[in-house]
Amino acid sequence: MVHRIIEWSLRNRFIVLLLSAGLFVWGYFSVKKNPIDAIPDLSENQVIVFTEWMGRAPQLIEDQVTYPLVTNLQGLPRIKYVRASSMFGMSFIYVIFEDNVDIYWARERVLERLSTVSRSLPQGVTPQLGPDGTGVGHVLWYTLDAPGMDLGEQRALQDWYVKFALQNVSGVSEIASFGGFQKQYQVTVNPDKLLYYKLRISDVINAVKSNNNESGGRKFEMSDMGYIIKTDGYLRSTQEIENLAVTNQNGIPVRVSDLASVQMTGESRLGIFDQNGEGERVGGIVVMRYGENAAAVIDKVKAKMKEVAKGLPPGVKFDIIYDRGELIKESVDSVKRTLIEEMIVVSLVVLLFLFHWRSALSIIIQIPITLAASFILLNAFGISSNIMSLTGIALAIGVIVDNGIIMSENAYKHLAEKYEAWQKQSSAQS
Repeated sequence: MVHRIIEWSLRNRFIVLLLSAGLFVWGYFSVKKNPIDAIPDLSENQVIVFTEWMGRAPQLIEDQVTYPLVTNLQGLPRIKYVRASSMFGMSFIYVIFEDNVDIYWARERVLERLSTVSRSLPQGVTPQLGPDGTGVGHVLWYTLDAPGMDLGEQRALQDWYVKFALQNVSGVSEIASFGGFQKQYQVTVNPDKLLYYKLRISDVINAVKSNNNESGGRKFEMSDMGYIIKTDGYLRSTQEIENLAVTNQNGIPVRVSDLASVQMTGESRLGIFDQNGEGERVGGIVVMRYGENAAAVIDKVKAKMKEVAKGLPPGVKFDIIYDRGELIKESVDSVKRTLIEEMIVVSLVVLLFLFHWRSALSIIIQIPITLAASFILLNAFGISSNIMSLTGIALAIGVIVDNGIIMSENAYKHLAEKYEAWQKQSSAQS
């Protein structure tokens, strides 16, 4: 069979060259399509379920939230195992699926099961899925360089302007904010005053909740015009919260200000983010969506940042503190340079030892065709161009040309022996 293929190839050299050219062109476009990253993604095929129940102890979280969710999620199809972690006010569940399962199919199965499990959870507890990213999906970190701006204002700028703009970039799963203060209205209740007015803390909570709402009315017509009646009850300042009536005693309203102090403050923090010892900063982490091209996503985010920067307050600008794009560029350039150097060295060695340019050309031409074909297979198996895959190709350069060198030397040896035998036969006849 091999002899027939070789014989057919020798008799149809034009067709072989045409097929090789077609394979090279296909491989060239595969190189353009292949996703580029600095490191291979070896993370597990997992779906994260996050549940928040603030103020509860880890043991209570474990018994009433984590345990019911884990026991119900274990029966999902094509699942390997379920990991869980309970902490103060939060529960994390990691559902690990088989490696060949599509991540979005897995997320759908988890969502279907959560819709039935939620009934067994405490009131007000709603589990939600984590971002559709991986452990190596943090491709870009940035901070806001805003001298003179309050940390609370910086965090508000990040959460309500920058975050929403960058999340619209194609390939971005989430923008995770960090640093600064998250603004909130804080009501500090005096227990002695509650005891004096014979009230409970739940009465104050219900009063604030019930008065922070908007309700619709009805439509009526007057003078050939339609009017919509509605109530606007959203709280917008500390004064409005202080004036809320909690109860009525002897015709006199007992307001929130009679029971507690109200102030605008920041949410309690468990840590701070300091940059280079120069003080606190506010910023965000760009989480890439599963299976996306890291280099392309980073370029799109940077382009979007230039648009967003136009709407920032005067003096505020982005400061990129971690950019995997630079690492990707340097890594790929290093491997590319190594590949080119190896191709040149191999070509010179082949030319020097064979000393026959046609034989050397047939061997050298294998290198770009083989490299192009390898990228076709990388795309077929969903493998990105990274340090590991490109280094493997670089190490295989010598193996690629070995076959051609052996075949050329073997053919040259047989032709030389036949030529020598023909010369002997010709001299004997003469």
